[in-house]
Amino acid sequence: MKKVLVLVVLAALFSVGFAQEGRTIGDGLIALAAALAISLSAIGVGIAMAAIGSAAVGTLAERPQAFGQLLIYLVLPETLVIFGFVIAIILQGQIGG
Repeated sequence: MKKVLVLVVLAALFSVGFAQEGRTIGDGLIALAAALAISLSAIGVGIAMAAIGSAAVGTLAERPQAFGQLLIYLVLPETLVIFGFVIAIILQGQIGG
């Protein structure tokens, strides 16, 4: 019950501060979209890296000479998080504009 009360009070405080700044709901939605761009891409890459990493370790135990190729397989999904950061930066530039 205390958690719900704290959340209600915080929501009331933030809504008052949000109203006083003169921003529109679109700015908040853009900020939410930027957060989702980073978080969802990071979650997806984390799930992919779990499967890729375990397979890479098994392969590396059998064939140590395949390290370079396996490293590329491990680094490739991380580009999705970089794309998420780029999209978030672009979206943050749209706020207030």
